Amino acid sequence: MELEIREYCEADLPGMAEIWNAIVEQGDSFPQEERMALNRARAFFQQQTFSGVAVDETGALQGLYILHPNNVGRCAHIANASYGVRPGCRGYGVGERLVRHSLKMCARFGFRGLQFNAVVCTNRAAIHLYEKLGFTRLGVTPEGYRMKDGSFQDLWLFYKLSLIHISEPTRLLSI
Repeated sequence: MELEIREYCEADLPGMAEIWNAIVEQGDSFPQEERMALNRARAFFQQQTFSGVAVDETGALQGLYILHPNNVGRCAHIANASYGVRPGCRGYGVGERLVRHSLKMCARFGFRGLQFNAVVCTNRAAIHLYEKLGFTRLGVTPEGYRMKDGSFQDLWLFYKLSLIHISEPTRLLSI
């Protein structure tokens, strides 16, 4: 599948909300419990440091990601990201392309690393991908995620240094 990964535009928002909402409704990876209406999706994706989309050769949206600081102030030099792939496109490398792109964007925006705070231990595809790409598992939050069925699963934390090494204090860059 040929993919272009680029910054989102207004026309992408309905497809982005559709993908995001499908993952929320699955109830096994994103922490949100409510669907995002288009106006809320617009505000949400605009407030990120970067919101990217994966578009196939026909122009159809196949995936998305958001990138933003993991924390504020003295911890804002570490990024956090979330990824979503259209359900029918999973297993074709879309997620890997999104993660690789986000690592490049970390460097572009001056982030020193990328940390995932909440990878559900049952999300084997994500765990396999993060380990393949050289992320380090930092630890576990026991029973940190409530599944849609009400059961609890552990959350795993992952970290990877970005593609840049900054020897001076980090400053966030604009594109």
